Amino acid sequence: MTSNAGKANRGAISILIHSCPSFQKVQLSDYHSLELQPFEPLENGKKMLLKETVIIKNSSFFFFNKPNYIFVLVMNYFVKYILIFLLVSCEGSSSDCCVFPDLREEIIINKGIFTVSYNEVYEQPNWIEYSVSNRPKNVDRGNKDFYLEPGVKTSDNADYYKNPWDKGHLAPAATFSDSEENLNKTFSFVNCAMQIDDLNRGEWAQLEQQVRDWSASLGSIRVRIELVFDPGHEVRETGVHIPTGFWKNLTYPNGERECYYFPNEPTNKNWDGYFQTVNSFFCF
Repeated sequence: MTSNAGKANRGAISILIHSCPSFQKVQLSDYHSLELQPFEPLENGKKMLLKETVIIKNSSFFFFNKPNYIFVLVMNYFVKYILIFLLVSCEGSSSDCCVFPDLREEIIINKGIFTVSYNEVYEQPNWIEYSVSNRPKNVDRGNKDFYLEPGVKTSDNADYYKNPWDKGHLAPAATFSDSEENLNKTFSFVNCAMQIDDLNRGEWAQLEQQVRDWSASLGSIRVRIELVFDPGHEVRETGVHIPTGFWKNLTYPNGERECYYFPNEPTNKNWDGYFQTVNSFFCF
């Protein structure tokens, strides 16, 4: 064998076992199978005693002095099940187990029915845009819950545990209940904000319904929501940032515009009491 033993297939883990005077390659493909090439016998006819180091490529590096064949097999299974455990863990409801070395202040995500600018540092959206077009209601939300978006550091279930903040939809589930696919898209955590429960279930939801009613007679209404984070805004022990408030900007088919600003706190007036003039800051 030469030291250029070949490369592992994409997605596989290669274990190179160096010896004197040669080495062999162990490949753990897709974390499930182990392929061993035959040992080269020493001159006395006995199986070769593996020496020096074991290097796991495409992952962390581990160094072991003078391992033997049984030790290599044991380590193979250890590495395999640790990797499977980590993969399964990151499929769950928390994004904290996954590694995000460079958090981004803005990542644009187009989900088809809405476009969102997401802030991984705050674990909250910056803004979101969508259109309300009087879609028919064909499916129910049932017991759906929010899911993590692959490759994006977002808020998760732990951020909403035993506190007054709801998982507030920005693009409403009821607005996109025309199909199971569209409804599911609204349950991504990139479409979720830390919204005080009284607001989320009250005036915010009432304005969402009003916009759907308007779209039935006026046509498609463009919605843009901006999250506001004032200096000194609250940061929870889980790391998520709490929005200070929400701007909701509406553009009607004839080009007319309206703006509403909702502080992220218990409400004390009807939804129309949060109307703002168009020249207000953040209002377009």
